[in-house]
Amino acid sequence: MARVARGDKDAFSALYDALSATVFGIVVKVVRDRAQSEEVTQEVMIDLWRQAARYRPDQGSVRTWAATLAHRRAVDRVRSAQAASNREHDEAARAQGRPFDEVAEQVETRLESEQVRRCLRGLTEIQRQAVTLAYYQGLTYREVAETLCTPLPTVKTRLRDGLIRLRDCMGVTT
Repeated sequence: MARVARGDKDAFSALYDALSATVFGIVVKVVRDRAQSEEVTQEVMIDLWRQAARYRPDQGSVRTWAATLAHRRAVDRVRSAQAASNREHDEAARAQGRPFDEVAEQVETRLESEQVRRCLRGLTEIQRQAVTLAYYQGLTYREVAETLCTPLPTVKTRLRDGLIRLRDCMGVTT
């Protein structure tokens, strides 16, 4: 471990060969998914390389230290996966718990549509034409002006006045 701590790649290679199977065995028992176990094993071996200077021979063997790191890392992975699963489950439960009344939604939409039609009928003919072309047919101000053969500033004024009247009729507050 002292050689690994000094950055000796050959020493780490020997350490890897000696411990990777043990580390993988511990991890796979906890994680239970081979692909994730391989990832966790790789992470543990990288930790051994990076933390080699922290190893204390008086506190246990290298194998015991590696096994402890492997077990902790594997448990962390399982807890992380469980927490993610719980978050997804909770979000799904919240989304599913929101009541949606399709009939009420349709009735509300129909009532709003009727109110818009009633308010449109309250506009002058020229305002209604401009609003209809701009908002129901998707024309730009310039295209509305060309369609109605009206100057652009006049179209803008008609639209502004018509929208103000619609807003007031619909009871919208700004």
